[in-house]
Amino acid sequence: MSLVLDPAAQDLLFREARTANTFSDEPVTDEQVQAIYELVKYGPTAFNQSPLRITLVRSPEARERLVQHMAEGNQPKTAAAPLVAILSADNEFHEELPTLFPHFPQAKDVFFSERPAREGAAALNAALQAAYFIIGVRAAGLAAGPMTGLDFEGVRKEFLDDDHTPLMVVNIGKPGADAWFPRSPRLAYEDVVTTV
Repeated sequence: MSLVLDPAAQDLLFREARTANTFSDEPVTDEQVQAIYELVKYGPTAFNQSPLRITLVRSPEARERLVQHMAEGNQPKTAAAPLVAILSADNEFHEELPTLFPHFPQAKDVFFSERPAREGAAALNAALQAAYFIIGVRAAGLAAGPMTGLDFEGVRKEFLDDDHTPLMVVNIGKPGADAWFPRSPRLAYEDVVTTV
């Protein structure tokens, strides 16, 4: 019992949680998405930069446009999921740093005045936040189907702008019939952890 988190919560968030490939018809509400965000926004990022941006694809027209940019194997499940989110990195996140990092507002110009530095930082920290988002979806009792099999440039042009880099598309909802593939193996502790 080295973990303080309740075993049922451990199962919900990690051991029993799976990437869903089918979903029920039960809708995902804006209130659920807001509750997820209000929880996961506290996950740490460097300089509290918080570069993740979430685009909810709700309308049938927008869904059709998105499906066209998904890899063939991802198209049916993206078309059928109750909710789809495009997760992207805001490469102009530094404009928010005076608010988000008030004890050192100069960080905006000291560390992030150059676009390449911002893009690298945004990609890493938005990816961290994307992982928090997936865990938040699970905490809401929903399943997530994150996917990177897509035309990234097509998604950017269709839904974002030059200041946002798409990271992944996440299908969200209650799992449907035959939602899971068999669980793939994981590496053992001894294969991953080294002490120096």
